[in-house]
Amino acid sequence: MSFEWPWQYNFPPFFTLQPNVDTRQKQLAAWCSLTLSYCRHHKLYTLDVMEAQESPVFNNKKIERKLSMEAIQVVFEELRKKGNLEWLDKNKSRCLVMWRRPEEWGKLIYQWISKNGMVNTVCTLYELSNGDDTENEEFHGLEEWMLLPEIIAMDDGKGVKFF
Repeated sequence: MSFEWPWQYNFPPFFTLQPNVDTRQKQLAAWCSLTLSYCRHHKLYTLDVMEAQESPVFNNKKIERKLSMEAIQVVFEELRKKGNLEWLDKNKSRCLVMWRRPEEWGKLIYQWISKNGMVNTVCTLYELSNGDDTENEEFHGLEEWMLLPEIIAMDDGKGVKFF
């Protein structure tokens, strides 16, 4: 299945931050949505800021437009404010993109566990992220270091046990 680009992606002004506050808010919302959708579709969890400008999400070669580094930083900051991005270093050169928050992943995983009658059973992080039983689940392929906060978010006060 190929990624479906929103209509704005082929609209040249979309690649220039707009000066009007209302227009800019709508534009940033569209950029945030596009970035999260693209990362979700391609199962991207980390982005390198220097490489981002050449990424298809910020560089439309068809219309020969790309978002400036400054504008990409504004989009990333907006994603951070919404809780969808965390910086991985002090220089803000790499970031973790969360198209789902840890609580959302935890809820999704718990629903799968409940649906499959696996409550109170031992299951490894590897089995959740790479097991045959999870192949058709959205969390399949989720990197283990990303999965750990999601599991911790599932703590119901009785504790989460790892074996």
